[in-house]
Amino acid sequence: MKSLIPEDVLAHKILFIRGYKVMLDRDLAVLYGVGTRDLNKAVARNLERFPEDFMFKLNRKEFENLMFQTGTSSWGGTRKMPYAFTEHGILMLSSVLRSSSAVQVNIQIMRAFVKLRQLLSTHKELARKLEELEKKYDAQFKSVFDAIKMLMAPTPDTDAGPKTIPGFKPGK
Repeated sequence: MKSLIPEDVLAHKILFIRGYKVMLDRDLAVLYGVGTRDLNKAVARNLERFPEDFMFKLNRKEFENLMFQTGTSSWGGTRKMPYAFTEHGILMLSSVLRSSSAVQVNIQIMRAFVKLRQLLSTHKELARKLEELEKKYDAQFKSVFDAIKMLMAPTPDTDAGPKTIPGFKPGK
C-alpha cells in the first residue's frame, strides 16, 4: 500500500507532553484533510469517547512553551488552547472521522506510533546488553564502553525520534 504521508513527517508531529506521546489537534486536522475546528466539533459531539488519558487541552504555560520550542509566532493563528491526542485518542478519532482517507491516515499514524515504540525498546535493550558486557569485562575496556555510550546518546540534531519539549513534566 502506498503511503499517503511520509514517515518522517509523522515522526516529527509526535510530541511528549505530560508524560504521553501525543499529536496536536491542528496537526491531526491537516493529516486528515479537515479543518481543526471541524475535527474538534466532531470530538465535542462524541466527548464520552475521549477521556483524559485519550485527549486533553494544553494549558497556557504548556502552549507558550510549545510556541517557544517550535518557533511559532504568538501573533495571529491559534486563539484557543490546542487539544493533545494520545495514541488511544487518535485511534478513537477513526470512529468519529469516518471517511476512507481518514481511515488510511489513521492506519499510518498507528504504524508510526508502533515504529516509535519499537525504536525506543530496541534502544533500551541495547543499553541493557551493553551494561551486562561492561560488568563482565575489566577496566581495560572502560574507554571502549564509554565511547559506545557516547555514540548511543541522542543529540538534538541527529535524534530521529519524537520532539521532546523541555519544561513539560508529567502531571496536570
